[in-house]
Amino acid sequence: MFNAEIHHRRSIRLRNYDYSSAGAYFITICTFERECLFGEVTNGDVCLNRAGLCVGTIWNSLPERFPDVEVDAFVVMPNHIHGVIVINEKTQKVGAIHELPLRDDNTMRKSHRLARRTMTLPKVVGYLKMNSAKRINQWRDNPGVPVWQRNYYERIIRDDRELDGIRRYIADNPVRWEEDENHPRRINPPS
Repeated sequence: MFNAEIHHRRSIRLRNYDYSSAGAYFITICTFERECLFGEVTNGDVCLNRAGLCVGTIWNSLPERFPDVEVDAFVVMPNHIHGVIVINEKTQKVGAIHELPLRDDNTMRKSHRLARRTMTLPKVVGYLKMNSAKRINQWRDNPGVPVWQRNYYERIIRDDRELDGIRRYIADNPVRWEEDENHPRRINPPS
């Protein structure tokens, strides 16, 4: 049985950071239980299936849905994606959400979670995950089956040099698939 005192999930987000702030963000999202759902890598090339192509299509449509967002480097791997999302300063509204330090009571925690859900980056990631999962599950005739893991990794990109390194990492990811920490042999090593 779930007990919030025992089963507390620690957030991997920066505390008190406004994820609507202008800047570039590197994200990684993995499939549920690292299932190779999007295709395969052959000779360093990703061969996407229908589900993988769907994720790429939704990624490319993000700026239409979120006018203050640009998409940059991106790759769909068999069981995860990497991408760079850029939130532009020029279209941000006055009065953007700024988080307050958390107090230790449940009301403040709930308020903090609600505020985070209205920030640009979590909204973009949520839209990508929700819409791709819905389409993929329609094709698989599996409504409600998880496609994505519950959370995602994000890194605030601090300068152009770091952005260039992340772009190279994303571009080289298929070639280095055998060494990837998400490769099925690394997740479930043979006994």
